[in-house]
Amino acid sequence: MRGLLTFLVLAALAAGGWLAWTLLSPVTPDGPKVVLLHAGYSSRRIASDLKAAGVIRNTTAFEVWHRLHRHGSLKAGEYLFEKTANSVDIHERLVRGDVYVHTVVIPEGYNMFDIAQAIQNAGLGSAQDFLAVATSDTDLISDIAPDAKTLEGYLFPNTYEFMRTQSMQDMAGAMVKQFRQIAREIGLTSNVQQTVTLASIIEKETAVADERPKVASVYYNRMEKRQPLQADPSVIYAELLKGTYSGALHHADMQFDSSYNTYTHAGLPPGPIGNPGRTSLEAAMHPDHTDYFYFVSDGNSHHRFARNLEEHNKNVAAYRRAVSARTP
Repeated sequence: MRGLLTFLVLAALAAGGWLAWTLLSPVTPDGPKVVLLHAGYSSRRIASDLKAAGVIRNTTAFEVWHRLHRHGSLKAGEYLFEKTANSVDIHERLVRGDVYVHTVVIPEGYNMFDIAQAIQNAGLGSAQDFLAVATSDTDLISDIAPDAKTLEGYLFPNTYEFMRTQSMQDMAGAMVKQFRQIAREIGLTSNVQQTVTLASIIEKETAVADERPKVASVYYNRMEKRQPLQADPSVIYAELLKGTYSGALHHADMQFDSSYNTYTHAGLPPGPIGNPGRTSLEAAMHPDHTDYFYFVSDGNSHHRFARNLEEHNKNVAAYRRAVSARTP
């Protein structure tokens, strides 16, 4: 009896020693390892995936530790392992939900095609999958823009952190949520689609925040006189929608057949041509009061404004001289 007890004690000590060694011995992955754990995975499946990635020594030891320390569930998500750690450290990371996030930077003025590419470049999925959502899930904005055909204009520019376990709907929804927050802050509650559409053109026309209310005044003056807006970015967007944009505009493009072409159609295009930032939205809501009808680049990142075609032609000539002076 004493012999059996001694054996059992020694066996327990050996098992405990093995468990301690297995759990506490550090493991160094042979390079960065990414493990994607989906919701609903069992602790056994999680341990197996961690072992396959070479970040823990033994699946049984990991499961035993988890059963002995049920102070929290193992969180789903994408985990990046690149540093030396033991199984206890790994378990604590999964309990904390210390997941790997992908940073996606959406600059002001990006259109949905640009955003889709940024999502793909961040390793979060295909651009086509994001575009499928951006061009169909208009329920996200139907209460504020009931006539919107896509989410263009409402995918607010910002820096986002997404996980690979999030769906494209989740990502688009986060951008729309940010738009709603900014809209509330600036008091954008009526004529939302028209305001966002004009703001998207303003955003594309100038990167100078102080100029945007003045640019807005030009377009409001033109609309009041029922003159075409003649905004080059609208032509570019029209060709992007048709997949024919070559990277540069030519004189013939100004006759491109599209309701987004503001050279051939008076008034605003049927929807936004990009996703404007806060200052462009505010400019569309609160334009300057001017008698300007034209503007052109001054060749130095700003614009010259004109009341009539004669003044505008002089400004165009000045712009061409500025460009020629810089050309070797």
